[in-house]
Amino acid sequence: METKGKFITLEGIEGAGKTTQLTVVRRYLEERGIPVLTTREPGGSPVGERIRALLLDPDCKGMTAATEALLLFAARAEHIAYRIRAALERGTWVLCDRFTDATYAYQGGGRGVDPERIAVLEAYVQGPMRPDLTLLFDLPVASGLSRAGKRSAPDRFESEAQGFFENVRARYLALARSYPQRVRVIDAEMPVAQVSAQVQQQVAGFLAGVDQ
Repeated sequence: METKGKFITLEGIEGAGKTTQLTVVRRYLEERGIPVLTTREPGGSPVGERIRALLLDPDCKGMTAATEALLLFAARAEHIAYRIRAALERGTWVLCDRFTDATYAYQGGGRGVDPERIAVLEAYVQGPMRPDLTLLFDLPVASGLSRAGKRSAPDRFESEAQGFFENVRARYLALARSYPQRVRVIDAEMPVAQVSAQVQQQVAGFLAGVDQ
């Protein structure tokens, strides 16, 4: 299916600064006259937000990896059907805080779910839809967890041990190596202004390619 808008996702472990930089991307695009929808995963739709609450609930400690992956794709199906696809079709660019790369990283790398099973769900729920550009905010796990710990009480994922996040980070970086044209790695350990400069450079390069 041909779409008019572009789909940009932001990925990274806890404390990587994705939410702050999503605002940077949105403003950069809007200043150039591009209509933008900002959203997040899990969530992004009424049903998706209810699933998000369940997934992040610290009381759901015993959830199996399979249940977690299926819930994520259930939320994603709603998100695509009721927000993302319609926005892209009307020419709005979509900026999403996490998408399916997060499932490969967290459920694949962190939980050990077979990536081929994730790929089956990806094809079923998304069809040909894939992000046009992914900004991967990378930093050492200890730094990210230290930042995240200063924000609020940990949710179900943030309560995981450091080894879990080391596996998540490793899978994210493996995805970047596998899809270098789409996934651009941002050094998220730098000061915020320098991270924003990297982001703007990557988005500017992407826009230049779109305009050709």
